[in-house]
Amino acid sequence: MQGLMTLFLILSPMFVGFALPSHHKVVALSERLLGYIVFALLIIIGIELGLEKNFTKELSNIVQYVGVLLLLTIGLGSISLIAFDKITHRRQQQQTARTNPQHQPSLTGSLAQLGCLAGGFILAKILPTHLLPPNGSTTALLMALLLLVGISLKGSGVSLRQAILNKQGLQISIIFILSTLFAGVIFASIFGEVSLFKGLALASGFGWYSLSGSIMTDNYGAIWGSVALLNDLGREIIALIFIPVVMRYSASSAIGLGGVTSLDFTLPTIINAGGTQIMPVVISFGFITNVISPILMVFFSSLG
Repeated sequence: MQGLMTLFLILSPMFVGFALPSHHKVVALSERLLGYIVFALLIIIGIELGLEKNFTKELSNIVQYVGVLLLLTIGLGSISLIAFDKITHRRQQQQTARTNPQHQPSLTGSLAQLGCLAGGFILAKILPTHLLPPNGSTTALLMALLLLVGISLKGSGVSLRQAILNKQGLQISIIFILSTLFAGVIFASIFGEVSLFKGLALASGFGWYSLSGSIMTDNYGAIWGSVALLNDLGREIIALIFIPVVMRYSASSAIGLGGVTSLDFTLPTIINAGGTQIMPVVISFGFITNVISPILMVFFSSLG
């Protein structure tokens, strides 16, 4: 019952935002505020990590966890989607892509996010306790984040019905979600200290680092919160670099590489590499994964 209450408490703001009437000024404002809230969340996660007494001892474990989880989630997702393209005999993307050879992936945003995390860690070391954010700050910001995400999704002009009716987008989403969750099962089987539900929760971020870092920190502590955050941030960085290359061989895999960021941060890279003709599929995939990811993370983490 407590898990269901937590699920309702955290996710209801997103559906409230999605249900509100859409206005272009409100949508524009929400998208600007999203960036600030993400930075605030990363700083708070960094602070909680800095307050973790066993951080130094756990550092090598964190690196190991992130490396294995990143390899499994990206590897299984990519292999599954490449196989999907081969089985369905889809044309190789290099025959239709409009690739810009001068495209250079922008990593500035990812570096800024890592900077916020490091800044929060430093603040935890130099500020007195009474000046640090109060308990519950992460949850409050998380709910505000999901409210704005709901408003932004509504403002995208694509309804859940439209997204699901895009056959290829729905197929890619299902394959991506199931293969990535299977990666979480394997991750849990490799590390005995990781329960099945924790492995599934960690894998359910799908690249949504601000959300996964917050939810995992709330449920499993700062160490696992940092594992989830770095895993999903790593996906974003890898996607920015490799989408143009992967697109030449498998459009579905290139779209899946970005996870939830295919609807925003990595969208320009995907369209630049694959051409505007894949836009409906990208929007459908991004929309579905953005809706499903927080539901799965909160659900699995509430089970243990």
